[in-house]
Amino acid sequence: MEIYTFLPPHLEGKIEVGPMLFASAVMAANVVKDIRENIRNLVGGPMGHYENLIEEAIERATKKLMEKAQKAGYDGIVGFRIVHPSLVEGGAEVVVFGNAFKLKKE
Repeated sequence: MEIYTFLPPHLEGKIEVGPMLFASAVMAANVVKDIRENIRNLVGGPMGHYENLIEEAIERATKKLMEKAQKAGYDGIVGFRIVHPSLVEGGAEVVVFGNAFKLKKE
């Protein structure tokens, strides 16, 4: 299973592009860590808990997207995009999407 943000030259003319697929992930924040991050927001500095939360959400959504493509019989995703992750009250939300593709039989 492969994922590309663009169509690499070595695949030009060798794939059949399928439908656009998408997946989302919403991760809940730990209330105690959320309070700590709000305090950090007042004084400045990195907000590590939220960074990790967004990274986990992106990884989870990407894995779900790949599983969808594989389950539908595709070989990968081309034109992969991550919709701007957002922090919502108490959590992080992310959507990923791209077109499924199949390698052409030679």
